Amino acid sequence: VDWEQAPDIRGRLLHLIEKLDLAWIDTKKLYAVRSNGSSARAYARIWGMSRVWQVSAGLPPIYTVEVVSQYYDNLPERKKDEILLHELAHIPKNFSGALVAHNHVKGGFHDKLKQMLAAYKKIEY
Repeated sequence: VDWEQAPDIRGRLLHLIEKLDLAWIDTKKLYAVRSNGSSARAYARIWGMSRVWQVSAGLPPIYTVEVVSQYYDNLPERKKDEILLHELAHIPKNFSGALVAHNHVKGGFHDKLKQMLAAYKKIEY
């Protein structure tokens, strides 16, 4: 797998964060990469830095959104945005480096994602 920085994806993430007022996301600690040659079946993934790595390396919590080029790049723009919002929904409100799991708890991941997608549908593209 080859990874490269993806300034276009980061720019789109920043746009979505601003438009949807996702104020808990520290954009200075959010990165984006594009992978080529991945065997992953996902369109995108989010990577968090766990607390043990933060403490041992003396680093703050950070997140990286990876888009899997062979699946993501040829999608329509709105679908790309929905995928990016899905990844952002994994970031907890305390921006700790942990990830919010897919669960069906009331007020959990899926409710958060539904709210984000509803707000997205109201913004001007």
